[in-house]
Amino acid sequence: MSVLKKFPLVLAACLLLCTLAASATAQTEFSRPRQVARTFTPDGQPAFENDIFLVSEAAPALPEASKTEITKPTLSPLRTLQFNSLLMSAIERRLGSPYVYGATGPNVFDCSGFVWSVFQSAGVSFERVSARSLWNQYAPPSEDEKYKLGTLVFFNNLKHVGIVADANGFYHASSSHGVEYSPFNDYWTSRIVGFRRIPVPMPLVAE
Repeated sequence: MSVLKKFPLVLAACLLLCTLAASATAQTEFSRPRQVARTFTPDGQPAFENDIFLVSEAAPALPEASKTEITKPTLSPLRTLQFNSLLMSAIERRLGSPYVYGATGPNVFDCSGFVWSVFQSAGVSFERVSARSLWNQYAPPSEDEKYKLGTLVFFNNLKHVGIVADANGFYHASSSHGVEYSPFNDYWTSRIVGFRRIPVPMPLVAE
């Protein structure tokens, strides 16, 4: 009977101990900082889940657009055919004309005067200048344009200029033979200084 009388006291003591233990555990969990660094603050430091910080609403900076190389406009195949036809027609009308220093036609020419006159007739206008000035005024052609019809070819320390026909020869006003076609033989090839390309306007307007 003594055990039965003491049972309620033992039960009460157990309940009291369980309550105290649960309270201590709750206080420990509550006081322990939550250190789960899953995000970062704007300055790059780890942020805890219970941290509060402001996030800028400004749009993120976009990467600077890559610069594209500016390329010069090129003639369409139809425009190229038109220009070549106009150029060849102007050259053929001048073949055989005598050479006269400083002349620009219509019946006599020097080398740069011949070039100027031909391009004028083909619808490409520029100031009539010396061969050296043409060299300084225009940019060199690409490798695949060097021996295309219409490219300028320069000789003899920029004292002479002609118009490329193709990889085989060129047209020019020779001091000894007047306006003629000459092949790129050893004599002329050894005297080449370089090439220049005169931009062709779009659309073309010929005489």
